[in-house]
Amino acid sequence: MAVATMSVEDEELRADLRSFGKAWWLFLVAGILWIVVGFMILSFDLTSVTLISLGFAFILFLASIEEAVSAALMEGWRWLHGLLAVLFFFGAIFAIAYPGQTFGTLAILIAWFLLIKGTVLVCVSIASPGVPLWWLGLMVGILDIAIAFWAIGYPGRSAVLLVLWAGFGAVFRGVADIVMAFQVRSMKKELA
Repeated sequence: MAVATMSVEDEELRADLRSFGKAWWLFLVAGILWIVVGFMILSFDLTSVTLISLGFAFILFLASIEEAVSAALMEGWRWLHGLLAVLFFFGAIFAIAYPGQTFGTLAILIAWFLLIKGTVLVCVSIASPGVPLWWLGLMVGILDIAIAFWAIGYPGRSAVLLVLWAGFGAVFRGVADIVMAFQVRSMKKELA
């Protein structure tokens, strides 16, 4: 009975990898965009809370699009990716509508997102040491967790530090997406 369950799980995994394998380049493009956005955030002059709020709104909007694409491509976790897409979309609207409250609210929400994402990335990386570049996912997960603890511990940081945090978070997300794209591409070749 356990053998039959294993083969069904293996077949579901293979189906997910085939779905991802067809569009591995989307994750590569998303990763590159995350890195570009991260560097844009790190390079602009911080004179306005509105600019910072728009930067956060843009990050959340990109995350919403990426999660919506993941929901469309991945069958097993479709509901979770769809939920994250909706949450990120409404977070972006909030950031645009209430720029004065963006610092505290979005710092806490993004910090919790990074904490959860980093924890999952660390667990997945530790559970798959045979996957090429698994250690890079582990490093990105640890950095995500470190940034999350920093942000949760000090939500009242100045605008400059908050933008640095968001910029580096976007760059780390980009690196993780690029790593994932090449891992999926590598697994697709193995399945072919």
